Amino acid sequence: MEARSERKDGVLIFFINGRLDAFGARQLDDWTKETLHDDDKELVLDLSGSTYLSSGGLRTFLVLKKEMKRRNGRFALAGVGEYSKKVLDMAGFSSLYDIYPTADEAVADLAKKRKNPTLFNEIFYKKIEEAGVSMTIEPGWMTSPPALRITGDLKKILHAQLKESDIAALPFADISYSLGLGALGSDVKEAMPVLGEMITLYGSMVWLPTDGNNTPDFFTPVNAKGDIPIYTGFNVTLDGPFNEYLTLDTTNNKGVSIADIYRMIFSSAKDRVKIFKGVVAITIWGVLDGLASSGIKKSPLADTNLPPGASIMDTARQGTWMASDANMGYKGDTLVSFGIGIDLTYDLSGFNADLLSSLYYSNPANKGASREMYLHNHGVVFRGVPYDASLDLNSQVQKIVTDGTFVDMRHLLDSTRLRKAKIGVAYIQDIVREG
Repeated sequence: MEARSERKDGVLIFFINGRLDAFGARQLDDWTKETLHDDDKELVLDLSGSTYLSSGGLRTFLVLKKEMKRRNGRFALAGVGEYSKKVLDMAGFSSLYDIYPTADEAVADLAKKRKNPTLFNEIFYKKIEEAGVSMTIEPGWMTSPPALRITGDLKKILHAQLKESDIAALPFADISYSLGLGALGSDVKEAMPVLGEMITLYGSMVWLPTDGNNTPDFFTPVNAKGDIPIYTGFNVTLDGPFNEYLTLDTTNNKGVSIADIYRMIFSSAKDRVKIFKGVVAITIWGVLDGLASSGIKKSPLADTNLPPGASIMDTARQGTWMASDANMGYKGDTLVSFGIGIDLTYDLSGFNADLLSSLYYSNPANKGASREMYLHNHGVVFRGVPYDASLDLNSQVQKIVTDGTFVDMRHLLDSTRLRKAKIGVAYIQDIVREG
């Protein structure tokens, strides 16, 4: 049996050519698992090229229908031949499926039934629709003004000057969303040599040890009040709620970059958000079109003997200290990220300049946006997580980090691209240093 697939108007279509017997059903099962992306919610099987159907095929139909139901989506059959229709009727399965004469008719009907977002900020929607991007805006909570809490000294990392006295031990219970440089270990001496890029997401820590193995590690404690600390030389934590939740979609077949997402947030906030002061923290749950990344390769300890005043970001040293990959991997997989954005075109005088500069560094691997904004984002890649923008962001992040299939963790370059996303936005009102 042979099959090919295409996506039309957001619907994944499989065109089957051959016998859907037990062997063909196993092939179809493998093909769909390989082809389904985390944001696919509508699936059509075109059987016009298939003249045979057995119980093996029927079982696969049931599995696919169940999977699309799990995604709050739809499953349909099209082009069902005379013999296959008789098999469906005799098995009592015909009433279980939406059956259409052709795949085009199936796609058209599914598009009509698709739920469309209804809550729009009209000015923002019109502005970004020109770029092939649509966005809905939902209010969040103002239980307390969002702030960023800085632990450690970013300059000591950039100049490889970390000593044991610079390492803080943070309890899991104190952190929901954060990023920085950190590690886990039995004590600070064990953690220091493997300090690497880290992110915390609702009680889970994911980090990239600098042990040369290029393999992220993670820990999700059942009891966040236990006595295992997060060791960190630098960490930025969000304290407070998200003020808004944005639901992003794009018709651009290459998705939209993280840099453009921040630009849209900044542009919209200037027009309509009274508390906007030029700095935001965002959490993203979305579907990747491509991930571009960088990451520190060695723990920036003082005994590495970096010359005084030199930086690990210097052009001559960057290859030794930093690993970058702009190949845009993990297409169709799920990204959960946390990051900070600073709008350099805005009046930032409401913040302490030293604390503001402690949030970011200029990464030479990022191209083109440094005059407009500074971005600092870390993200975790998961696979097999159905995307549904109607779900609550924070609850879904907790579920994903607990139950999702973990794939990778990286520092995100600004060119990383997404095609769908649910985004929590906190308009930062203060920046404080801990300790």
